[in-house]
Amino acid sequence: MSAPMRLHYNLSATGNKTSLHFGKHSAIRSFTPVPSSFIAKASVTDNTRHFQVPQRPSRPHAITDNGNLLAREYRSTTSIQSSASASLSVTEKKESPIAQYVPPQTGLLAYFPRSWVPYAELVRLDKPTGTYYLFFPCLFSTLLAAPMATPIAAPVAVITTTALFFSGALIMRGAGCAINDLWDRNLDPKVERTKFRPIARGALTPEKAIIFTGTQLLAGLGILLQFPTQCLWYGIPSLLLVSTYPLAKRVTNYPQFVLGLTFSWGAIMGFPALGVDLLSNPTALQTAAALYASCISWTVLYDMIYAHMDIKDDVAAGIKSIALRHEHNTKAVLSGLAVAQVSLLAAAGLTAGAGPIYFLGTCGSAAVTLGVMISRVQLKDVKSCWWWFKNGCWFTGGGITLGLLGDYVARFLGLYDEETKSSELA
Repeated sequence: MSAPMRLHYNLSATGNKTSLHFGKHSAIRSFTPVPSSFIAKASVTDNTRHFQVPQRPSRPHAITDNGNLLAREYRSTTSIQSSASASLSVTEKKESPIAQYVPPQTGLLAYFPRSWVPYAELVRLDKPTGTYYLFFPCLFSTLLAAPMATPIAAPVAVITTTALFFSGALIMRGAGCAINDLWDRNLDPKVERTKFRPIARGALTPEKAIIFTGTQLLAGLGILLQFPTQCLWYGIPSLLLVSTYPLAKRVTNYPQFVLGLTFSWGAIMGFPALGVDLLSNPTALQTAAALYASCISWTVLYDMIYAHMDIKDDVAAGIKSIALRHEHNTKAVLSGLAVAQVSLLAAAGLTAGAGPIYFLGTCGSAAVTLGVMISRVQLKDVKSCWWWFKNGCWFTGGGITLGLLGDYVARFLGLYDEETKSSELA
């Protein structure tokens, strides 16, 4: 293929007629205006633009439609994939405008004062799926720990603890997003999905973002102090993971594993929150460890699907991810992660002394929903990846929650004890 030729064109309007003059950039020679169509794609926003075409055009033409340049794309007869006898194919279309940031017109953020919008976007208030993913491990551990408390935790305690965990997840997820954007402020402009984040587009300075993040962390500390004192010692170490996760994508192909360590921390927190001491109760410690490992597997699984949305931009920006590392065997890896997640859920149930409702509801629903997601997600389709990432949260997380809740209710009401007595009498 011949080398690209850089052209200079000048659009001028006289009366009702608009003319396009062009020539080589090096000579800036003007040619006679022509009335047909032109070879290269371009959008006319100023009087003068520069653009490249694959080779020297043999039939330079141009037309205008209300001041907008209509472009024609030619498949060159000298391209690598064309034969010597291939014909010139033409497709006409109107070039779409260059993408630019548009303030929210719908949803919650549309009602915010304009000065608040960058802060709301910084904490992803308009994209709550990440908050739900952070909250679910907290909910799992609360429901699994409740029957292990002495005496068994009352429903009021479970509901109160769950509400505090959700508040903490909302605040800490926002803080984590802000920390991530501060670390990635030079990378985000290079990725299509992230280039309009508030720090990347200049709507917030790093200094303002740091102050706002500090406020969030103080609010998170306030939530943590509402739990029993021992929760403070379990919760503080997670801040190290929150602050360093964004660096993982620069040094390892498996940053999703670090994210799993971070997002799954709540799988530990439900036990001390309900007064179950992990250090003095080996059974509870084993249960919490199995649940934590299961949630890590789940996090790596769903974030691997999420990472496929940015796979092309990540290559250009030099960002590492498990999706890039295993691009050609992703579904095999996802299947392995799903097996690990369900197996570890079963191990947690066994050590916790859970009943059949747990295994059918929690393990069974996880196996089914994960299997359907892995089989149906189209990894090359950004919309498909996003849909399964967003809805898979509720399919799998919701199913696990229902199984845990059913098991807790059965044990709280003593239904399993009645079944045991009936079997003994028989």
